[in-house]
Amino acid sequence: MKGVARELAFLLRDRGVLLFLVVALAASSVAVLLGVVEVAQQRATIAELLAADRAERQVVQAGQTDWGGAAYYTFHLTVDEPTNFAFAALGQRDVSPWKHRIRLLALEGQIYESDAGNPDFALIGRFDYAFVVSLLAPLLLILLLHDVRSSERAAGRYEWLSATSGRERSPWRMRSGLKVALLTGCLLFPLWIGGLASNSGAGVLASASLLTALHLLFWWGVCSLVDRCGWTSSVNLVAACGVWLLLAVIAPAAIQAAVDASIPLPDGGDIVLTQREAVNDAWDLPKEATMEPFVARHPEWEDHMEVTRPFEWKWYYAFQQVGDQKAEEISLAYRDGRQRRESLAGKLSWLSPPAWMERSLQRAARTDGRSALDYEDRVRQYHAELRAWYYPKLFPGLPFDQDRLAGVPEYSD
Repeated sequence: MKGVARELAFLLRDRGVLLFLVVALAASSVAVLLGVVEVAQQRATIAELLAADRAERQVVQAGQTDWGGAAYYTFHLTVDEPTNFAFAALGQRDVSPWKHRIRLLALEGQIYESDAGNPDFALIGRFDYAFVVSLLAPLLLILLLHDVRSSERAAGRYEWLSATSGRERSPWRMRSGLKVALLTGCLLFPLWIGGLASNSGAGVLASASLLTALHLLFWWGVCSLVDRCGWTSSVNLVAACGVWLLLAVIAPAAIQAAVDASIPLPDGGDIVLTQREAVNDAWDLPKEATMEPFVARHPEWEDHMEVTRPFEWKWYYAFQQVGDQKAEEISLAYRDGRQRRESLAGKLSWLSPPAWMERSLQRAARTDGRSALDYEDRVRQYHAELRAWYYPKLFPGLPFDQDRLAGVPEYSD
């Protein structure tokens, strides 16, 4: 223990070490703070939208006189609430929608027309804890460890220290271990504070802490291998930075390119275009052209398919659904492709520890691509519940009852 205390005191007198530790503490603190603020803003936005949605729905529904009008003019807000750990890894919440306002109309256009957050962040990435620990922390560790032995060689003390220590590796291992431990503590301390303030839970914080420690241990291994080559400090630094560039920048880009090339996706714009063309064309087609494909999907309404007037709500909502049916094939292909890309990228991320680290934190925070698809599924399920509630009133032509609008299904996250 005396040796550890002596080495620790020696490190804390090193201004270079202190500088890098302060940078790590500051970067982690700023990242956590920005994440906490962003999550708080998203929750405030959701609360405001929910309140406005309820108020608007009451006003709109109060003025309706039939089921079709009530379904047409009533919007329903769906949201994907951020988790209590989302502050650490905002992930796909910058590039995928986390709120939709939907109606009983064709769904595909409503899903893919929604806003997708700030495109600038999608391009450059968020400065969150996941970014700091996956990309910046390895660089700081390299700067701390690249000259542990080579500096002693340059100063002519390496042989003397090795001889007096009794074991050749022990002084370097202790010094390196203390630096890794101090850097890990500087990164984790703000995370724990942010996690406690956000009520993240001990389990997810312990998991994130373990991931952080494992990631830094990997880079400790890289630095140790480079340092054992006997090069000078400057060569060690260049070699270690080269490994970082390969694993943190080139490998993720290559993985993304390989995933995109191996799993082609249909153009998302084609989904909206196909659905819109089907809906717009329906106005000019014979009513039977709409009702036949609709009843093929909903045979329970076969006895209520007769349309005698130029416009009837049941015909209108039937061709809205037929629009979705015509876009269904390309929509399913698009969703299946995104799922397979997400799965393959997850498997290949083992080739890039920084990418694996970032994806792991996003998974813990439920801000990854899989979570975005899960939210989309919940929106589709809710829209199906709306159809299941309105159709038994629209197609048999039940008399409108204002009081029954209170029973419209509510979205729950």
